[in-house]
Amino acid sequence: MSDLDDFLLKLPKIELHLHIEGTLEPELRFRLAERNNIELPYSSAAELRASYDFDDLPSFLTGYYDGMRVLRTEQDFYDLAWAYFEKAAGQNVRYTEIFFDPQAHTGRGVAFDTVIRGLRRAQLDGRRLLHLHVQLIMCFLRDYQPEFAMATLLESLPYREWIVGVGLDSDERGNPPRKFAEVFHRAREEGYLLTMHCDVDQENTTEHIRQCLHEIEVDRIDHGVNILTDPELLAEARRRRIGLTACPISNGWVSDGLKAPEIKRLLDAGLKVTVNSDDPAYFGGYVSENLAAVQRALELTRHDLVRLQRNAVESCWAPPAVKDRISAELDRLC
Repeated sequence: MSDLDDFLLKLPKIELHLHIEGTLEPELRFRLAERNNIELPYSSAAELRASYDFDDLPSFLTGYYDGMRVLRTEQDFYDLAWAYFEKAAGQNVRYTEIFFDPQAHTGRGVAFDTVIRGLRRAQLDGRRLLHLHVQLIMCFLRDYQPEFAMATLLESLPYREWIVGVGLDSDERGNPPRKFAEVFHRAREEGYLLTMHCDVDQENTTEHIRQCLHEIEVDRIDHGVNILTDPELLAEARRRRIGLTACPISNGWVSDGLKAPEIKRLLDAGLKVTVNSDDPAYFGGYVSENLAAVQRALELTRHDLVRLQRNAVESCWAPPAVKDRISAELDRLC
């Protein structure tokens, strides 16, 4: 192991773009399928993993939603989250914000309460047993109608203290941010922080970034590297210190590469870009692997790697005490 590899291993990390359903590893999928008497069309976890052959966002989403059908009970959601928390803690992640997609579960008959209670129990155990601080972000599926999103928002309100913010994900084609403007306005009134996906190289993605900044007034943008095509949007995001949650390895599956040069341009331009793992069970890399991939592609220095984590500290929605603790750890590395 090189000195830089060792440094990367020990680096305190923050992850801000992680779909908890996207951490469903094939082995766990098989165990949950057996528990819930669900037959899978694969003979083994290895065969299932070998079937992952995504080349764009829609082809990935087909497999992503199919995988969720094994999640039925509160314990299933606990086990899903706990498996990720153990992996994250092993990679020296100190703080993580995880997306969850309640509509993908309530739409097939699983109660919102079942989903959130399983995640919440794992969240509390992660803090107590792994010293991992976790917060939950509820995402709306943009390929459903805004009325369903509003109903989901209202259903979340009894659990408001368990959820730090709301996001927007799924298929971007024909589903611009402004479609959900009323939902996000209500979410802001209820005290939620706001983020939205502007996926890489999608149709009208730069216009979607514009809507996020000007019409929705988000606190953060997920993915968002296409902001480089518009100098005015770039300047505004820099002025407002908007965080951008890049996901290099997943970029390589659904676009033309890691977008590592774009990440470096954002970093050098003073944007609050961060590196995250997105859906690691499907794309084959958790946060450490994503950081390592960018480091190799760009020959990043220790200073660059620390700067990415400082960007994450500034962009995250952690309590001040958590931010201060992680910042102090980063200071000791410099």
